[in-house]
Amino acid sequence: MDINQLIEIVKKKIDEKINCKEIIIQDKTFLHKSHSQSEKGKFHIKLIIESDELKELSKIESTKLIYKTLDYELKNYIHSIQILII
Repeated sequence: MDINQLIEIVKKKIDEKINCKEIIIQDKTFLHKSHSQSEKGKFHIKLIIESDELKELSKIESTKLIYKTLDYELKNYIHSIQILII
């Protein structure tokens, strides 16, 4: 899988499970290129999600919901994830 495929899958899954006004996904994989734990085929992404639904939840609850939604991708394709809820 390449980063563009991953971005499309992540965007679709989040949009199906969470009421969002906007979802922006940035590739930040370059931040981990020199790390010893960096794995080929795993990416670092930053999610910027505008969602009243997520803002109503606690930070922990909203993060759990996102992690549950992206469980397969986190286990197989995502090395690191940053989440910003606006």
